[in-house]
Amino acid sequence: MADMLRSLEIEDSYRSNRSNIVSEFYVPCLSHANRYDRAVGYFSSKALALVARGLESFQGNEGRMRLIASPHLTEGDIEEIRSGYAYREVIAKAVIRELDPNTDRPARELTGLGLLGQLVAQGTLDIKIAIVHGREGLALYHEKIGLISDQYGDELAFTGSMNETGSAFLDNFESIQVFKSWLESDRGRVGRLRTDFDELWAGRTPRLEVLDFPAVARERFVALGERALTTPPEDSGCEPRPLVVSEDLTTLGWARLPRGIELRDYQKTAIAKWLSANGRGMCQMATGTGKTITALAALDQIGRQLHARNGSLVTVIVVPLLDLAEQWSVELRNFGIVPIKCRDAAKSWEPALRNALAALRAKGRGSVTLVVTNKTFQGAAFQRVLSGIDLPLLVVADEAHHLGAEHLRSLLPEHAQFRLALSATPERWFDPLGTDALKDYFGDTLIELGLKEAIDVGALTRYRYYPILVPLAEDEVEQYTELTIKIGALIRLRDPESVADDDSSPLGLLLSKRAKVLGHARAKLPALKEALERHRESWFQLIYCAEGGVPLPEGGTGPRQVEQVMELVGHQMGLKAHPFTSREDKRERQGLLRAFATGRDLQVLVSMKCLDEGVDLPDARVAYMLASSMNPRQFIQRRGRILRRAPGKTTAEVIDFVVAPPQDPALFETERALFRRELARCVEFAGYADNHGEALAQLRDLRDYYQLLDV
Repeated sequence: MADMLRSLEIEDSYRSNRSNIVSEFYVPCLSHANRYDRAVGYFSSKALALVARGLESFQGNEGRMRLIASPHLTEGDIEEIRSGYAYREVIAKAVIRELDPNTDRPARELTGLGLLGQLVAQGTLDIKIAIVHGREGLALYHEKIGLISDQYGDELAFTGSMNETGSAFLDNFESIQVFKSWLESDRGRVGRLRTDFDELWAGRTPRLEVLDFPAVARERFVALGERALTTPPEDSGCEPRPLVVSEDLTTLGWARLPRGIELRDYQKTAIAKWLSANGRGMCQMATGTGKTITALAALDQIGRQLHARNGSLVTVIVVPLLDLAEQWSVELRNFGIVPIKCRDAAKSWEPALRNALAALRAKGRGSVTLVVTNKTFQGAAFQRVLSGIDLPLLVVADEAHHLGAEHLRSLLPEHAQFRLALSATPERWFDPLGTDALKDYFGDTLIELGLKEAIDVGALTRYRYYPILVPLAEDEVEQYTELTIKIGALIRLRDPESVADDDSSPLGLLLSKRAKVLGHARAKLPALKEALERHRESWFQLIYCAEGGVPLPEGGTGPRQVEQVMELVGHQMGLKAHPFTSREDKRERQGLLRAFATGRDLQVLVSMKCLDEGVDLPDARVAYMLASSMNPRQFIQRRGRILRRAPGKTTAEVIDFVVAPPQDPALFETERALFRRELARCVEFAGYADNHGEALAQLRDLRDYYQLLDV
């Protein structure tokens, strides 16, 4: 793949008299990397400036860096240690001295240190200090190694002697030897250097002691980052790139609307109303209409107000899925922010978050932004940090309907001064308490941008809609009827806890089972094949399958529908198709999305829920809805995904396989109540389609039977 380290033309060695090491090695390698481990010898300002070279690309790639250095001790420092002063205190003082922001420095050095300062403030860079316990006291750790890794498991290791003081350093004359993990001849060297660094970082190297970075020094780094923003860089041997934070700021971390993004009128209206409501409210906008950009533009505006008052802000963006967290992180980088990503084990994010908050408190101004998944948000570790935030706080909830669940809404921070909810469907199904709780917390609806309005203003593409009615087999009717009877009895109880919009509630479990019977209806596969035949030569096609395996009458499940569809599409029909499910890891899914977007490598993506929330796929032109949950939200999200605009895309097609329920008079009232909303979404979608007359005609018999012609 093009973004792999091994795709680069990397030499075995570089030397300044024949190579530009910055532009030929550091920049291309770091732009393909997500991890950079470095041991640099002296902890001097000059040595650190060298480390920073090429990190602009790495910073934009959400990389993580670990740095180990030895303190640069003066004769006075050494004499103090000999005189009995605690060596740790002397070392801390030496480190702080090297980072004095008031010291005159060359602009190039200040720029490099400033970039590292930004990384420290954002929690991307972690630093430790190494010292050697020699036979005659402290000695200097002077090893110089580096390791650069990418997300695919490839790794580069490099070593070399660099003169880190005097004019030779300032002229950037150096040489390095490079080893590649994908070459058999180099694998052993890379492995040894990796082990050496990891052992050093963990403090397990004999005669070496590794100390945490002093807190005061961290504050100095942040100060250097601020100063660097106002100092133009000198020539560093490669094209200069802007630092992450916008050039018109004198502090770190404020979002700024990128040049080239022009907000639509409805986005400007939503932001103006949010500001007028003292930074509270909900945006109800159809999927694909720019909720993320609207929220970040609002963050830009509130940031300008706070920045003008030398204020500070912590922004917590809560999202349901990892893929959605990644998309927010990408958009945040476009707005000049590298967020702290809170997910997985607390040890992977909590130290960085606490460090960033401490730095923000020390400065008294600036901004820290983090993206957290719902799963991590409800964890004890995150809640501890959240409850301790004593700075102005903004909570942004994407797909906010999730947070209306009882176990989540109780965790929303009451001390958040600013609040913004985003959702195409903020109303929770069968859960008025959860819906009201969201409104009470976030505030009134600022804007309602429905499907028709979004198409009329050009935010979504036009489309054609083809509902295809399919029947249930006899054994499927029996399962369906049994579940419908139980659902009707539960609804008649009107117990809020039983009918909450939650997959784990009693009603949610029954609806899920019923939806599986409908979704796995056997008649759908031959109907799908017939529809696919009409698009055999088409690209950019999505198939949404039912979740899990086929429910069996005797209990248990059969084969997964996604596997049945792959057999049909890939093997029987010979189309270029691939599943896109939770079984594919992050790297593979990213590769699939890239292949799909080319329009020449992959015709069909076959998915279940992974394309519902958090995956941006604007190139999709044809969607086959084999299954949707009874909750209309899923269909609304899926239709919005297929209607996103893209270059060369003028229209889209949605082929919806709708199961006609068995016409049992005993179940009529329950069926009518349940089917009303599902039919309403079909009728609404049909009504806005370019072929609305044809689409509505397909639904006429069902509407007539259930006496829902008013829908």
